[in-house]
Amino acid sequence: MSIEAQNISFRYGHRLALDNISFRLEPGCFNALLGPNGAGKSTLYALLTRLFALQQGEIRIDGLALRQQPRALMQRIGVVFQHSTLDQDLSVLQNLEYHGALHGLSTRQVRTAAAPLLERLQLGDRLHDSIRSLNGGHRRRVEIVRALLHEPSVLLLDEASVGLDTASRQAINRHVRELCAGKNLTVLWATHLIEEIEQDDPVLILHKGQILADNIASAICSEHHCPSLAKAFERITGLEEPTACH
Repeated sequence: MSIEAQNISFRYGHRLALDNISFRLEPGCFNALLGPNGAGKSTLYALLTRLFALQQGEIRIDGLALRQQPRALMQRIGVVFQHSTLDQDLSVLQNLEYHGALHGLSTRQVRTAAAPLLERLQLGDRLHDSIRSLNGGHRRRVEIVRALLHEPSVLLLDEASVGLDTASRQAINRHVRELCAGKNLTVLWATHLIEEIEQDDPVLILHKGQILADNIASAICSEHHCPSLAKAFERITGLEEPTACH
């Protein structure tokens, strides 16, 4: 499923958070949105998920305008926000059942849909554990399962690995890539951690509300004559030291 943003701008009062950005996500791929904190990533996610109303521009999903068919199109999207929205006093299953009910799923449908996802994410034996008893990595995995219950075609993850240790971050990233490949999901993974991006990933670089690069990671490196995406990012954003690239 394709997602296109066309000439999106957004302001918080006088502050311009997004400045006339346009892009198209590669369908069925792990797309990375790279930018430092404050770049505008969370604002973009709020617009993609209709938490914020569009002020300027258009978002299209499979060619259909989000503002014209919001209910139908939002059914195709799963979301994992930067800050957890799980109820810590409920069990894993109770959290999933509540979310499923919001999408019109019965308890049986939730359990049927969740079972293979929980097994894949190594949570099959934690169904009745409270969220409070889980570590940060396991909570993130529950949020990913929750986001996939209604079988969306698009999965949006806003800094999904924030606050996790290296092993947990790598595991979450790997699992999302496996889900992307196995379910033909269109994934948008927002991060400020360049090590979470692979050379073949389509990458958007967002800085100060503007898209400064839109290409495969390896192509961005080649275009800017840099040995790594980290060095290319420094050059593109103007954060490099004079000798960073050669």
